[in-house]
Parts: sequence; C-alpha cells; structure tokens
Amino acid sequence: MRGEARAGAGGLRTLRASGARPGRSSALRIVVLIALLYGFLAAVDILGAGIGGLGRDFTDQLFEGVANPLVGLLVGVLATVLAQSSSVTTATLVGLVGAGVLDLNSAVPVIMGANVGTTITNTLASLGSIRRVEEFRRAFTGATMHDVFNLLCVAVLLPLEITTGMLARSATALSGLFGNVATGDFDSPAKALVESATGLVGAAVARLPFSVGAQATILVGIGLVLIFATLVAITRTMKKVIAGPAERSLNRVLGRSGALGILVGLALTVSVQSSSIATSLLVPLIAAGVLSLENAYPITLGSNLGTTITALLAAMAVDRIEGLQIALVHLLFNTVGILLFYPVHAMRRVPLALAVRLASFAAKRRALAIVYVVVGFYVIPLVGILVLR
Repeated sequence: MRGEARAGAGGLRTLRASGARPGRSSALRIVVLIALLYGFLAAVDILGAGIGGLGRDFTDQLFEGVANPLVGLLVGVLATVLAQSSSVTTATLVGLVGAGVLDLNSAVPVIMGANVGTTITNTLASLGSIRRVEEFRRAFTGATMHDVFNLLCVAVLLPLEITTGMLARSATALSGLFGNVATGDFDSPAKALVESATGLVGAAVARLPFSVGAQATILVGIGLVLIFATLVAITRTMKKVIAGPAERSLNRVLGRSGALGILVGLALTVSVQSSSIATSLLVPLIAAGVLSLENAYPITLGSNLGTTITALLAAMAVDRIEGLQIALVHLLFNTVGILLFYPVHAMRRVPLALAVRLASFAAKRRALAIVYVVVGFYVIPLVGILVLR
C-alpha cells in the first residue's frame, strides 16, 4: 500500500510538473510568434529597400512581360508552386507593389495565379492514397475541388478584370479609408516599428566592400530569405498550438450550415497562417469517408478567404498605398469567388461535379494523377511564361 501511495504521489508530482510545462510552453510560443511577426514585417520592408536600390532599369527588365495578364497569372502559379506557399508569393508581391516596382494592374493576375498555385499541396497530399482506389478517388476529389474552384474563379474574374479593372478599382477605393490615394501616402501603424530593423540591416550591408547594386541585391536576398523563413516558422508554431483543436472542430461542424463551415475554414487558416495546412487537413478526412465533399467544400472556401491575411499583414510594412491595394485585391478576389460559386445551389455544384469527374478519371488511370500535377503545375506555367514573355 505504501509503495502504491508513493507511486501515486510520484505520479501526482509528475502530472503537476507536466501540467506546468504546457503553460510555460504556450507563453513562450506567443512570445516567439510576436517576434516572428515582427521579423516578417521587417523582411517585407528590407525587400522593398533592396528593390528600390536596384534601379528602375533592372526592375523593368526583371518584370518584362508581366504586363501580359497571362504571363502574370502563370508567374503567380509557378512562383507559388516553387515556394510551396502562396503566403510567400503574396507577401513578396505586396513588397514589390509597395516599393513601386510593379504596378497594381500588372500585379492582379499574379495574385490570381498564387491562388491557383497554392492548391498543389492538398493535391500532393491526396497522392498518399494512390494505392487504394476508392480512398484515392475520394481524396483526389476533395483535393481537386480546390483546384477547380480557383481555376473557375480565374476564368470568370480575370477577363472581367482585364476589361473593367473591377478588382483594382474597388481595392483603390477601399484603400482610401487608410491612406491618401492621390499622393500614394500610407501611414502604416507598423512601419515605424520595423524601420529600425531595416536601418540596422541596411547599415550593416552598406559596410560591405561591394557596389551599390550588389548591396541592394544582398538586401533583396535577405528580405526574401527572411520572408520565407519567418512564414515557415510562424506556420509551424501556430500548427503546434492550433492544429489539434482545429482538426477536432472540423468534425464538430459536420452536417451544419455552410456559413459555419466557411467561418471554420477562415479561422483555421488565419490561426495556422497557411491555407495549405488547412486544406490538407481535409484530404485524409474526406479519403476516410469521415467528411463528405459537400461539408468540406465551404471549409475550403473559408480557407481560401483566410489566406489573404498574410498579404494584409505584409501591407502594414510598405511605404506606398499600392501595397495595401494589392492585398485588398487578394481579399476581394476570394470574396467575390465565394459569392459566385457558393450561395446559388446550381453554381455551388459546378466545382464539385467537375472534381468528381476528374477524380473518377484519375482513379481509373492513377498514373495520370501524377501527370496532372507535373504538367498542370510545373510544365504549363513554365512553358507558357517562356513562350508568351
């Protein structure tokens, strides 16, 4: 009995000790997260400073051809596929537009392409079930539902944007609430906080025995690396805190309203700072038959909306209001897409029906699923850029 009592006391002490750790761990993660967000904003500012130092001739050559909307779209797809993150693409794009390197109208198709490119992650996740035919069919349907939705949004909204400038003009009007559209001035609340970090990095690089152009290139490299690294770290940190509860919440919304599903997808993506993680969580649930396609669809749409938070955060670190405008274009694009393809039942069924057909075809010829990923996400964008540029 004494041995059992000692064992019980030891177990109680262990539980108490382990109970203290999660609290300290959570507090530490919050501090780390704040530091990472600061690093992310500083990275966007450093990128803008570096690009500004490269000169107009260099940047004009770098983005030659992007004024062609199809090239811009394909650049957005390929950049996102290579980075495996639409957040990296959109944050970088906000920095470029905010620095005056890329004009707003040319950047709109790139944002649309980033939305398409980000769907590769959940499509790759579905290939994990490729040896089990029925499971793969369900998984591939759930994954390509996201692909089809974004492609349909581009098919409708890109021609409309080219002819009317609807998204760019709406974003410009909205940005007037936060800055001066006429002068381009934007009083960002975070700009003053990150300028000190940018100044320190700039001063350190200026001491290097290189030309001004080389120093500017180094700043661009530091900015891009920091954007990628901080976003990856933010995603991992938030995943540890949120992913478990988030996955349980997905099951709680089964069979409930579509609006609730959209809110769950939105909250999940904002929490983990990655639409890829949010949508990839759905794929195994759909494959296992736990989550129906109809219930997963609104969560996917909410995730699409939630991913716009990264560009909006990045806009807080730019000098010019155009950076905010392209972030607002991203938000408007995804919002309008939901309004087009969700409220009306007939329209809601279109992405689902196309995904079901595509998955049925892939289930019969599973090697073609791999061809679909390679050709659709790598070959077509690369060849298209080379031909059209």
